[in-house]
Amino acid sequence: MFDSWLKRWALVSDGEPIITPGSRLLPVRLGDVPAMLKIAVDTEEKFGNLLMTWWDGDGTARVFAHHGDGLLMERAMGRRSLMHMALSGQDDDASRILCAALARLHAPRAAPLPPLVPLVRWFASLRVAAAQQGGAFSLSLASAEALLASPQDEVVLHGDMHHDNVLDFGARGWLAIDPKRVSGERGFDYANLICNPDLPTATDPGRFDRQLAVVAQAADLDPRRLLQWVLAFAGLSAAWFLEDGNSQAAQGQLEVAKLAASRLEA
Repeated sequence: MFDSWLKRWALVSDGEPIITPGSRLLPVRLGDVPAMLKIAVDTEEKFGNLLMTWWDGDGTARVFAHHGDGLLMERAMGRRSLMHMALSGQDDDASRILCAALARLHAPRAAPLPPLVPLVRWFASLRVAAAQQGGAFSLSLASAEALLASPQDEVVLHGDMHHDNVLDFGARGWLAIDPKRVSGERGFDYANLICNPDLPTATDPGRFDRQLAVVAQAADLDPRRLLQWVLAFAGLSAAWFLEDGNSQAAQGQLEVAKLAASRLEA
């Protein structure tokens, strides 16, 4: 799988392969430089590679080379982890770092845009879930439709911003990886920081309220509109989990949606 790419870019393998549903990754060295070779195996990852190239290392890992399905990029060598920070008493600091990373990505660029899809298309799964399940899914859909009907501050989104997609690149700071190809209101990206299903604390009401305030302030967002995006995003995330057969994770995201809905009603 990797041999032809190693030859193409004169790389040396430097670790074990990492296999994900959408890509195959291999730590490599480009001369003396540690790098990561990523081979996209689905369409979304291929477009994500184009977006990484478009950002050109401003807020993201540097791209050393890109050809077809293959991407050669800077490898994170720092030891710090935002997930570890969030779970060890530094949740606020982790959220502020993520907000700063997003602000860099959302900044306008002079280069022509890569192929993107509008955010409204992403909510197809939520529409299906709301029609079939009702309840919290319907509340989330109503919030999403209101937001999508009158978008504000539209930007190129990361699309999958969470604690494991911003890594420690040492002297270069905290940089993003693994974007999706979507554009829309910037609040969508920030909602994911609060909903992150990999955080066992995501459904804790105290943590929810605290991080809502931290993210709204750090990102200069209206707290109520951010709540609306959290409600919309959590329902969408739950719908995606249902499609994947993960009902437990879906239920966790619905709990986050209910927290957002209760705060909006207050």
